[in-house]
Amino acid sequence: MRILRRACGAITTILLLAAPVAAAAPNPDVGSLASYPLKPVRIITGGPGTQPDIIARRLGQHLAQSWGQSVVIDNRGGAGLVIGTGIAARAAPDGYTLLLSDRTALAAAPAAYKEPPYNPSRDFAPITLISRSTALLVVHPSVPVKALRELIDYARKYPGKLTYGGAGPLTGNHIAGEMFKQMAGIDLTLVQYKGGSAAMLAVVGGEVSTAFSSLPVALPHVSVGKVKALAITSGKRFSGLPDIPTVAEAGVPGFEAENWNGLLAPARTPPEVIAKVNRDAVAILRNPEIRRSFFEQGSEVLEGTPEDFAKFMSLETERMKRVIDAAGIRLSQ
Repeated sequence: MRILRRACGAITTILLLAAPVAAAAPNPDVGSLASYPLKPVRIITGGPGTQPDIIARRLGQHLAQSWGQSVVIDNRGGAGLVIGTGIAARAAPDGYTLLLSDRTALAAAPAAYKEPPYNPSRDFAPITLISRSTALLVVHPSVPVKALRELIDYARKYPGKLTYGGAGPLTGNHIAGEMFKQMAGIDLTLVQYKGGSAAMLAVVGGEVSTAFSSLPVALPHVSVGKVKALAITSGKRFSGLPDIPTVAEAGVPGFEAENWNGLLAPARTPPEVIAKVNRDAVAILRNPEIRRSFFEQGSEVLEGTPEDFAKFMSLETERMKRVIDAAGIRLSQ
């Protein structure tokens, strides 16, 4: 399939995209809001090579060209971007610190931590959604199933026998696995790994039975038959993989589990700055080249108003809380 070649090729571009955006010497004169920005802008995001980092660098390069100012990517990985999101929450609300964060930090973590280090609705001013990405449910060839419905029947016949690989607490594949267990009414045993690639290799090696994996990570192994792809987690089929059904179509009605990313600023950032960053970021996200590059990573561009993002984040927070409470997930800092 064409998406297989694109996804395999896209992995090699990660190293190129991980190169830092060049930083210019700061201009001490912030100037008026009309001329914002007049000095480098910092975007806090996850660790190098993560999806938020790759997106932040791509967006930052284009914003730097549009603004004529450097955009510095500040990598603050750890705890599923919770650490970086907490740092951004405490930053000065002057428009010169932005945050590119994800579902884990903005919707899942606040429900899982006994004492969350921040409150997304209180501590941030949403700017725009950026993208959402789907994942594949894959199984090791030794699991005697060919379809999702068969996997569910097998799990019910042999409760506790099947395992699934996670990439860390509250990460996309962890949440997808918990949602799948709850909605399908089955028992899967979680085995955590240090990242999505490690979890995928565990499926390839037969250490775990199954995993929910991002397309760039999963497709190279699917293409050579090392794992079997049963379903995709988005609400509708991914156009690059038209023959693979959604989890909802294949046996779990109503299932939808997608990771998403968004751009925010600390609360009380001037509304004029929020409006300008939104306008400039949305213009970049509407560029066909940008949309194509996201597609090759298995993602779909999302963009809209700050109000749209605020409503979306509120709904996602409520949804994640239901999943996390049902799974009994509790984390301490």
